[in-house]
Amino acid sequence: MDVGAEEIMTSVKEQEAIRKLMVFLQEWDSAHKAARSRMLDNFIKSNDGKTEPELELEFSQGASLFLARLTAWLRMTYLFPWTAGGGACYMYSTCLNKLLKSIAIFLSAASGRRYLIEFLEIGGVLILLEILGLNHLKEEDKRESVKLLQLVADTGRKYKELICESYGVRSLAEFLATSNSAEAQEDVQILMDSLGRGNPKYQNQVYEGLIAVLPCASPRAQQLALQTLRVMQDTVGEAPSVLVKPVLGVLCSVHLEVQYEAIQLLKALMAREVRPALLKGLVALLTPARKKAFTFCDETAKDPTTLCLREPVLVYIQQAAAAKVIGILAKESAEVAEELIQLKAVHGLMVAVGNLDHVASQRHASNSLEYFVRTFPFVEECVKKALGHTLFQRFMDSPETWYTQMDPVQAEKLASNIVDIPRDIARMQSTGACRAGDTDT
Repeated sequence: MDVGAEEIMTSVKEQEAIRKLMVFLQEWDSAHKAARSRMLDNFIKSNDGKTEPELELEFSQGASLFLARLTAWLRMTYLFPWTAGGGACYMYSTCLNKLLKSIAIFLSAASGRRYLIEFLEIGGVLILLEILGLNHLKEEDKRESVKLLQLVADTGRKYKELICESYGVRSLAEFLATSNSAEAQEDVQILMDSLGRGNPKYQNQVYEGLIAVLPCASPRAQQLALQTLRVMQDTVGEAPSVLVKPVLGVLCSVHLEVQYEAIQLLKALMAREVRPALLKGLVALLTPARKKAFTFCDETAKDPTTLCLREPVLVYIQQAAAAKVIGILAKESAEVAEELIQLKAVHGLMVAVGNLDHVASQRHASNSLEYFVRTFPFVEECVKKALGHTLFQRFMDSPETWYTQMDPVQAEKLASNIVDIPRDIARMQSTGACRAGDTDT
C-alpha cells in the first residue's frame, strides 16, 4: 500500500471515530435521566483508572467535550432552582454520585492536568463547595464532592489557595460539624489537613476553621478537629487566644476520645504563648459556681426518659477533666506545675475533691493533689493545715479511695477551703510559709 492510500485509510478511520463521538454526544444531549444514568454506568466501568492519552483515544481526542457536558449537567441539575407548580424546588436525581465519580475519572487521570484546568475554569470548585451545603443531597454524594476537592488540592499550592479563596474552609468546617457520616467527616479531615500543609497564605485560616468546629454537637467532628489542630501546631507556631475557650469547652464532653484529643492538644500548647491563659482557664474550671439548679433541654421536657445534660452535670464533667489535665501537665513540667500552684490550683483541686455530687471530680482531683503534695513540701504543709492531721493522713494513706468515705462535713471543709499559697515559690520553699483555713481540733 502506497503512502497516499495509507493517508486515505487514516483519514477514513479518523472520520469514523469523530462520527462515533458526535453520535455519542448527541445521544447524551437528547437522553433523559435514566438513559444518562446508564451511560454514566458504562463510562465508569470502561474508563476508571485510565490516563489522559487513553481517555483521548476513547473519545477521539474529544474527551474534554464530554467533561464539559458532565460539569454543565452538574451545575444545572443540582445548583439552580426554578419555579414549578407555584413553588421553588430542586430536581432530585439518583445520578449525582455517578456524575461526580465520572468527573473524578477525568481529574484523577495521569497526565490529565488540562482536565483539571478545564473543570476549574467553569467554576468547578464553587460547584463542589455548593454541593456540601445543599440539605436535600445525600451524605454519600457530598463525600464524593469532598473527594473531588481533594484531587484539586493534591495538584499543588495554587489549587489549595483557590479552594481557600472560594470560602472552602468555611464550607468544609460547616460540613464537618454537621455531617452524620463518619466516613465523610474523615475525608473532610484529610482535606483540611492537606489545605493546612504547604499553604502558608491560608494555613491560619484552616487552623481557625478547625477551631470553629469545636463547639459543635458532633463528638466525631470535635475529635477530628482536635487531632488536626495538634498536627498543624508546629506549622502554625503560636496559637491564637481565640483557641482557649473552645478547647477548654470540649472538656465537658462525655466522650472520652474527645477529652483525650483535647488533652493531647493542651500538652502541645504548653510550649506556646497561650499557655498562661490555658492554665488560668483550667484552674478556673475547678471551682464552678456551687448549688446550681438542674436545668433540662427541650428534648427532656418532651420525653422525661431522655436526659439532656446541662448545668451542673456538664460543669462537673468539665471539672473532673480539668483536674485530670492539671495533674498530667504538672507531671510533665516542673515549670508548669509551679505556674499552676501560683494560679491557686491546689485550692481548686481541694474544692473538686469535696464535690460529693461527682465522684470523677473527686478521683481526678485527689490524684492530681497527691502529686503536688508529694512533690512540693510547702504544698504538703499548707494542705495538711487546711485538712487537719486526721483527714490529711487518710488522704496520704489512700489517695485513690479516701474520698469515698468522706462525710458531708469533711466535704464542706474541702469545698470551702481558703488555702492561699503565695506567688513567691522560692520564698515558700525556703521558709515553708503558707496561710490556710481551719485546722483539726
